[in-house]
Amino acid sequence: MNEKMENEKAPGVDTGALSTATTAVDLHNLAEVEDAKLRKMTGKSYSQGQLVWRRFRSHRAAMISLVILGCIVLIAFTSIGLGGIPGWWDKPFSATGAVVNGGRPSFADGHPFGQDSLGRDYFAMVMRGTQQSLVVAFIVGIVSTTLGALIGAIAGYFRGWVDAVLMRLTDLVIVVPLLVLAAVLGKISNGGILTLSFVLGLVTWTGLARLVRGEVLSLREKEYVAAAISMGAKPARVIFKHLLPNTIGVIVVNATFAISSAILLETSLSYLGFGVQPPDTSLGLLISQNEKAFTTRPWLFWWPGLTILTIALTVNFIGDGLRDAFDPRQTGKLSRKRLLGLSSREKALKPVTKKAAKGSENV
Repeated sequence: MNEKMENEKAPGVDTGALSTATTAVDLHNLAEVEDAKLRKMTGKSYSQGQLVWRRFRSHRAAMISLVILGCIVLIAFTSIGLGGIPGWWDKPFSATGAVVNGGRPSFADGHPFGQDSLGRDYFAMVMRGTQQSLVVAFIVGIVSTTLGALIGAIAGYFRGWVDAVLMRLTDLVIVVPLLVLAAVLGKISNGGILTLSFVLGLVTWTGLARLVRGEVLSLREKEYVAAAISMGAKPARVIFKHLLPNTIGVIVVNATFAISSAILLETSLSYLGFGVQPPDTSLGLLISQNEKAFTTRPWLFWWPGLTILTIALTVNFIGDGLRDAFDPRQTGKLSRKRLLGLSSREKALKPVTKKAAKGSENV
């Protein structure tokens, strides 16, 4: 009977692995099943990073968002240049001039986004605002992610009074309304883009710190951590060598959401007058300066608004893709296609697999 069951299985297909992958809840086992299946199909083994990238590529919204965000970054930093490096757009964002055609958007007049009331080219201004907002967002993401990961890892590893002090500090920052705290610190920074970025990073790390602390508290009880400690490994080595690398999924995903939140926070501060200050500009400042022209010259409001919306949405979709790539259990539906990325060849073998399974049940 066993020989009959083996003969009915499709050659080259591990039906047990396929069925296990659809119901497994352990991420490590899932990665092993996926690697074993791909090794049988392609003849080579896949590392954890390659598996993550393979899952991320299967997330269409994330890949489309990555392309769109890349185009926005490329256009923003190459059009008007940066730091004395000239760009391909010949109109400076701060140069005033005569208002042509009522400032309406027109490619024929050389102002595709129109002009403001001072005759400044609005395309150059929106690109400058996009540059500023992106710089703030990425610096805030780096600072808040680094600070939150370190504080969470230290609190989770040492526990005791160290954990109590760091978590009370976290609670203290959480209690103060974020927008109010950021507005006060932003006013102290006097609108300097780098200072403002670091200041915002210092008040947006609390959520990640709590998540990393929870992960480290769980990882600290694992055998390999206990073995490293028993062999005399110093706390810094245990944290940076064993604990933080195993929380990289949580850290990377939350870093993307931190970038998205930073863009909206900087926009809010600049809109209220506590962020970037004239003569420089940002997307939030452009909306604030032109909100009264919404009914008469709506393009002055819509261009920066749509840019903010596009950046925030693309970063959030990228974060969703990274979350599903690092932990496929978060997809909500553990389908074979999402978890294992079935190719067309594998799809063709599925009917054979189902027939083999049905034959096994009959036996």
